[in-house]
Amino acid sequence: MKGKFGNVIKNLGPGLLFAGAAIGVSHLVQSTRAGADFGFGLLWALLLVNLFKYPFFQFGPRYAAATGESLIDGYKRLGTWVLVLYYILTFLTMFTIQAAVTIVTAGLAQNLFGLTSNLSIWSLVITLISLVILLVGKYHILDRTMKIIISILALSSVIAVGIAAFKTDQNFSIVPQFPQGSLEIAFLIAFLGWMPAPLDISTWHSLWAIEKQKDTIKDFNTKRALTDFNIGYISTVFLGICFMSLGALVMFHSTEELSQGASEFASQLISLYTNNLGTGAAVFIGVAALTTMFSTTLTTLDASPRAMARSTELLFNKKHSKFYLFWILTLSVGTLVILSYFKANMITFVKVATIISFLTAPFYAIANLLLVTGKHMPEQARPSLPLRILSYSGILFLVFFSILYLTSI
Repeated sequence: MKGKFGNVIKNLGPGLLFAGAAIGVSHLVQSTRAGADFGFGLLWALLLVNLFKYPFFQFGPRYAAATGESLIDGYKRLGTWVLVLYYILTFLTMFTIQAAVTIVTAGLAQNLFGLTSNLSIWSLVITLISLVILLVGKYHILDRTMKIIISILALSSVIAVGIAAFKTDQNFSIVPQFPQGSLEIAFLIAFLGWMPAPLDISTWHSLWAIEKQKDTIKDFNTKRALTDFNIGYISTVFLGICFMSLGALVMFHSTEELSQGASEFASQLISLYTNNLGTGAAVFIGVAALTTMFSTTLTTLDASPRAMARSTELLFNKKHSKFYLFWILTLSVGTLVILSYFKANMITFVKVATIISFLTAPFYAIANLLLVTGKHMPEQARPSLPLRILSYSGILFLVFFSILYLTSI
């Protein structure tokens, strides 16, 4: 039993990288705000969006393990125009995504460590640390680092929720609430956009699965890839509920308005917890928050350049080892330039990034479904009928809420 469990842990990799990328702004900022504003009234939205997005995320490792190529390669098989559209969407959104996760991480680091109040300096430090980890250790170090980070995150979050549940004397209802008015609907779409993550992370996961195959002696086959993914996905759902619970248990009846600035938001977030839970909880909250955001910053800084590098190779039919280096440096510089102008409006910045991600989600959903049910996918590895039915339902869900948002503006 011990040996079998050890093998499971050893084979974990892309699923935890997925969790590391997913558990970030969507959990720490959006889930906490959902709990603070609606209590457990949006629990239905959290559970439904995780259910309906599940197939499209799962198709990433499923396709990679079954075919030995990434979803990005598959997009080219669907047609060059699909790959071109993916390339454009990724380029237009990667700077926004990276800037959003970096500024939240910088705000938390500044609040926890002090040293300097300059968020640009903290953003630079965090970006440089991430670059060193990725360029020196590459996938192997990223794989091992994420196992440690996710373990710390899960433990500290569970302890924090336990303390909050023990100390609260309030009664809560889980009766579903539906946001009213354009502002609340905009928040709902933003919440759904990155819960548990943007759908383009499915392409990242497929690339990580390919790297995992190279990094292991035994084949990282479809069964292992899906087990690995399911563990990572369940972790993201569980921790999403944890952060919503923290927001509901600690902040639901607070009259304090959360700041737009990253540093001020981080300070308010930590102080609201410690004021209600006691200063002893500050360690667990601080570790959970910073670990959450650093894991996201690290994995997104690896993933977008990896995706752009592969897309560039396919579009120009030319392989070059320097493509990844070019894109990771471009993303790093572009992110720091953006943050030098928008660091004071973190919440607005996050809202824009998450809404864009939700509106582009139907493209990734349809493309992924076409790939795993098409001629390029081995028949024995194609999704089952129930999973295909869930996929069709998920597409309708994504399209419905996209139209709802666009008509409410």
